[in-house]
Amino acid sequence: MNKKIIIGLFCLCFTQMAQAVLKIDITEGFEGALPIAVIPFQWSGGAKVANGDVSAIVMSDLARSGKFSPVADKDLIARPQKLADVHYKTWRIAGMDHIVIGGVTKQADGTYQVQFRLIDILKAKQVLGYSFSATDKTLRAVAHQISDYVFTHITGLPGAFSTRIAYVTLKRDKNTYRSRLQVSDTDGYNPQTLLTSDEPIMSPVWSPDGTKLAYVSFESGQAEIFTHNIRTGVRKSRSRSKGLNGSPAWSPDGKKLAMTLSKDGNPDIYVLNLKDNKLQRITNHWSIDTEAVWMPDGKSIIYTSSRSGKPQLYRQSVAGNSKPERLTYEGRYNASASVSADGKSIAYVHGEGKVYRIAVLELATKSSRVLTDGPLDESPVYAPNNSMILFASQEEHQAVLAAVSVDGRQKQRLAFSDGEVREPSWAAVRN
Repeated sequence: MNKKIIIGLFCLCFTQMAQAVLKIDITEGFEGALPIAVIPFQWSGGAKVANGDVSAIVMSDLARSGKFSPVADKDLIARPQKLADVHYKTWRIAGMDHIVIGGVTKQADGTYQVQFRLIDILKAKQVLGYSFSATDKTLRAVAHQISDYVFTHITGLPGAFSTRIAYVTLKRDKNTYRSRLQVSDTDGYNPQTLLTSDEPIMSPVWSPDGTKLAYVSFESGQAEIFTHNIRTGVRKSRSRSKGLNGSPAWSPDGKKLAMTLSKDGNPDIYVLNLKDNKLQRITNHWSIDTEAVWMPDGKSIIYTSSRSGKPQLYRQSVAGNSKPERLTYEGRYNASASVSADGKSIAYVHGEGKVYRIAVLELATKSSRVLTDGPLDESPVYAPNNSMILFASQEEHQAVLAAVSVDGRQKQRLAFSDGEVREPSWAAVRN
């Protein structure tokens, strides 16, 4: 079969690379979320930009975080546009903790001035306020910035709305198989295609600085690991050894890649130094060792191994001076780890019988809890601020993405209108 490969530059304009947008539905909320009112922003100097309703985007972001319960537009008791218009007593009676007000003004040069204020109702004062300059193309990005500011001020946690996610979409029928490696904003908008192939694309993972992706492509007829600069479109083949080349994972400093290779027999974990291409073997066992992820200090990795007879998670030093430490014992299947940014917990796939669900293990206590219902949940990845876990799931025999809050009480579904979507990865920063 003639392989068709198309590489798209991330910097190309949206119209050249328009793809179907992921549609996000909040499928399960929870009591205890903080009440907040995002007042529709006042627009002046021109009509609203399509897909650029700043206040609606902020409201959606905060709702998706699982930490907030924004008031529906139809239920707003007032619509103040200026600080002087805010009647604190009325909002307190309504049980509101915070409100967000703001406006968008179109300038003579076609740009926009966007300003917002976060008002603490209990303290009866403004506690945050910024002004931004934006264009038609950056209005959504500014809205996500506002969401980050509001989220961080109230919760004390870093915001993650301005970052991006990567995923693989798949469209197939009796005659065709087409996979795409795509990146988008965390709410599914501004999708960009980096690679299109009629062969599988697997395991995308972001570099720590958010400028590159590593992934596995079968375009040459065998598994091959690439790194791909999303700004320039330049990509490099990093491993095309005989046998398996899989599960790339960036070191915290971005200078190395952990990967699974079977060139010397059984699948084992290796670390590739990207500067000099030197390869270091980390595991050497008759079992299958795969799916390595780095701890934040860069000194050890966590990986999946069958050395106990069934897949379980292990931790091991990359210096090769310690024996593997088994981390999971509950259940016959525990695999596909993702480490939280603070290194305190691990999200992973926990299997019982034919049901696979997302679970979290606290490393200090070795206690675990299951967050999802299954039946086929896989590929978990933490949000950069540890508040949510993104994962792949199945719904009516269709591959979709889903997200769950780390306490398991808030859930979302990210459906793709044009095929299946899987293999999620969440960037730590936007670059």
